[in-house]
Amino acid sequence: MVKKKIFVLGILLSLCLVFLSSCQNSSNINKENDIVHLTLWQGINPPANRYVFEKLVDKFNKTHPDIQVESIFAGAVEQQLPKVLTAVVGNAPPDILTFYPQVTGQLVEMGAIRSLDDWLDKLPIKSEIFPSLLEELRLDGHLWSVPYYSGNIGIFYRPKLFAAAGITETPKTWEELREVAKKLTVDRNGDKRPEQYGMLLPLGKGEWTVFTWFPFLLSAKGEIVENNRPDLTNPGAIAALEFWQDLLKDGSATLSLPERGYEEDNFINGRVAMQLTGPWTYIMKSKVDYDVFPIPANKTRATVAGTGNLFLMKTTPEREQAALKFLEYILSEQFQTEFSIGTGFLPVNMKSAQSEAYQKFIAQKPVLKVFLEQMKWTGKRPIIAGYSRLSDSLGRAIEAALLGASPKKALQKAQERIEVIWDN
Repeated sequence: MVKKKIFVLGILLSLCLVFLSSCQNSSNINKENDIVHLTLWQGINPPANRYVFEKLVDKFNKTHPDIQVESIFAGAVEQQLPKVLTAVVGNAPPDILTFYPQVTGQLVEMGAIRSLDDWLDKLPIKSEIFPSLLEELRLDGHLWSVPYYSGNIGIFYRPKLFAAAGITETPKTWEELREVAKKLTVDRNGDKRPEQYGMLLPLGKGEWTVFTWFPFLLSAKGEIVENNRPDLTNPGAIAALEFWQDLLKDGSATLSLPERGYEEDNFINGRVAMQLTGPWTYIMKSKVDYDVFPIPANKTRATVAGTGNLFLMKTTPEREQAALKFLEYILSEQFQTEFSIGTGFLPVNMKSAQSEAYQKFIAQKPVLKVFLEQMKWTGKRPIIAGYSRLSDSLGRAIEAALLGASPKKALQKAQERIEVIWDN
C-alpha cells in the first residue's frame, strides 16, 4: 500500500513538473528578434467569455509587435491554486496571473507579486478607474493587483413563473424572499418531490458557495474577520446561515450538485424559479425569459463584489515592464468596453461605462442596471493571508448546515478548526 501511494504521488509530481516546464519553456524565450514573450495564466469561464478575452489579447499582440502575450487556460480558478503555488515555489511563475483577489495575502507573504502603487500613480488612466474597485484590492495600504472586470451577486428569476404564482412584486426583505420561494414551489402530484422549486442553493464547501452566501452575511451585518483574526460565530454569520437552512426546511429550495452551484440548467429548464449569480451568467445569453432583482435586505442592503483582477508576478525588470504595458491596456476604455459588452461583466473604467457603445448595450440588457445600482452597497471578501484556509473552514460549515447540521454548531466547529491552524 505504501509503495502504491508513493507511486501515485510520483505520478502527480511528474505531471505538475511537466505542466510547469511547458509554461517555463514558453516564459524562458525572453527575447527573440527584440520581442518580449510573456505568459498569462487565466481560468476564465464559460468558454464564450474566455474567447472574448483571448480575442482582445490577440488585438494587443497585433498593436504591440515588441510584446507578445500568450494566454494560457490553466483550469478553473478554484483548481488553479496548487498550480500557482507550485509555480512560485519552483521559480517558474507566469508573468501575469488572473485570479480572485482573495489570494492576495498569500502571494504577498510568498513574495511572489509586485506592488503596483508607484506604477499606477503615474498613469493618467488611474483617474478613470472606479476608486472603490482599487480599494478592494489594497492590503496593508498597498495595491497588489488591478481589476479587469467587476460584478456582484443578484437574484435572477423567471417572470413567467412569478406570474403563474400570482407574484406581482419582487421581494425586498428576507421574509418576503422566503414567502415568494414558497409560492414558487410546485408539487403537482403531492409526492413531496416538487417539480418546481422556488430557489437553488449551492451545495459544497468551495469558493462559489462562500461567495454566494456572502451577500446574506453582509446584509445581516456579519463578519468573518475581526482584527485580522477569524470570527465565524458572530450573530450575523449565524443568522445568514440559518436563513439558508430555513429555505431548505420550508421545502422551497433545492440544492445543486456538489460544487456545481454555478450551473444554470435547472433555472433554464424551469425546475427552479430563482438563482443566485451575477451579470457574467449564461442566462443572459439564453432564450429563456429572465429578470433580476437585488439581494433582499435583512438589517441592511448588501451584496458582494465579484471582481476579476490581474497580478504582476516577480520575474525580471524587462519582463515586468512589458507586462505593465499589458495591464495598462486591460484598464483602457477600449478593452473594458469590448470585454464588458462581450461577456456581461461590468466595466472597471468609468469612461467605458459612460461610453455610447456601452450605454447602447445596457439599453438592450436592462438587467445590468440592477448590478450597476448595487455597486453603491457592494461589500467584499477579505484578501488577507490565510483567506483560503478561512474560506475552506467556512465552506465546510455552510455545507454542513445545508445538509442539516445546526448552523451555530457548524460555525463553532469551523471556528475551532481555523483557530488551530491560523497562526501556523
